[in-house]
Amino acid sequence: MLDRNQAADIFAKIKRYSSADEVEVLFYGGKTALTRFANNTIHQNVAEENYGASVRTVFGGRTARATTNKLDDESLQRVVQASESLARVQHPDPELLPVPASGGESDGPVPSRYFEQTAAITPDDRAQAVGKIVKVADKHKLTTAGIFSTAETIEGIFNSRGLCDWHTQTSSEISVTMLESDSSGWQKANSPNVAHLDPEILGQIAAEKAFSSANPREIPPGKYTVILEPAAVLDMVGFMFWDFGGLAILDQRSFLTNRVGTKIFGGNINVWDDVSHPLQSGSPFDGEGVRRQRVQLIENGVVNRLVYARASAEKMRLSEHKDKVGIIAPTGHGFPLPNEMGEAPMNIVFGAPAETKSLEQMIAGTDRGILVTRLWYIREVDPYEKILTGMTRDGTFYIGEGKVRHGIRNFRFNESLVHMLSSVEEMGQPLRASGEESFDMVVPAMKVRDFNFTEVTKF
Repeated sequence: MLDRNQAADIFAKIKRYSSADEVEVLFYGGKTALTRFANNTIHQNVAEENYGASVRTVFGGRTARATTNKLDDESLQRVVQASESLARVQHPDPELLPVPASGGESDGPVPSRYFEQTAAITPDDRAQAVGKIVKVADKHKLTTAGIFSTAETIEGIFNSRGLCDWHTQTSSEISVTMLESDSSGWQKANSPNVAHLDPEILGQIAAEKAFSSANPREIPPGKYTVILEPAAVLDMVGFMFWDFGGLAILDQRSFLTNRVGTKIFGGNINVWDDVSHPLQSGSPFDGEGVRRQRVQLIENGVVNRLVYARASAEKMRLSEHKDKVGIIAPTGHGFPLPNEMGEAPMNIVFGAPAETKSLEQMIAGTDRGILVTRLWYIREVDPYEKILTGMTRDGTFYIGEGKVRHGIRNFRFNESLVHMLSSVEEMGQPLRASGEESFDMVVPAMKVRDFNFTEVTKF
């Protein structure tokens, strides 16, 4: 593994090779491995170790970036020359700030996200885990497919004003799909600590969803009470958090334009961006090396705050929006420069309601409704009302008189996130969830009234 001391030596060379006013280097990479299985058999095992350095140089307001994954002296000289050549031909950016001399302090201690047990996982360990999943599939005469991946990664930043920060992390992920002739089930989990993943339990849940939803019946589309499991919640709400950045407001591409400080969701919706949360993961600093702050984005349904990179905060203070967006300050959520996106919250944590309900309790309290395992092929229809369309899959069930009665054919939905998060009747305990359409978050299961299904699919 590339370590902080080695990176510091590389940065010292890059500084010597550069004639720029300022130099910033991002380091990234690590060891990744993946075991893939299908038709109840492992068919692929791959592993990679790769590290890179991304060099940004600045000449009088002109900046550009060049990247290499070759760290020998000759390659470092070439990447510096490439960055400088690109920077010199850029138009000056009057809003470009000097690289920061310090990243500041985090709001609180960030727990270690590096676990020796995860880093030590071998191909044989992953194969044994897959064997447990296949055993579950064979027991129920199902066909299974999925992946088990592990990684050990680094992320670091150094600049010519003395800032240096480093983050090392492990990660692990298991995704399982179980197939019947006319139905399927799915489960997925991700954690820095592989001990938190139980392949057999994930396989059992996916298998139960597959055989319980066999011979699906067709029911008419319409508005139903829906119980969304955490993965389904995550893949829906992930579409709105790109709008919580200051630059999105300044560019007039955010659904929060003229809505910050107003109540647009239900009073039971509270959301933070919190890199220090024990169930979260990722680096404690942003793409410029600024330490991430804990920010309450939504408080009792009111859009409370936005997140900012340094430049977006400066620009917002001088804009017509400055009195309409709440507190304006860099929050450590910027992406590496140069970029057109600005910033976004990436460590989303939903708050628990006063009274949490288990999935079983939500089902027991539902006279007529739909249970959704997950969603897919989600696309945005209306960016201001955040109307999304997509489909259910891998375990969709009809609930009648407080019990799951049978599997149903999947639905297409058209639903506004504003309406959905204003119609949440009950929530579970927030937990770390993984989906397919968005990044990992800490979210609860949700019981939502009048969720709009528009048509039935053929499967």
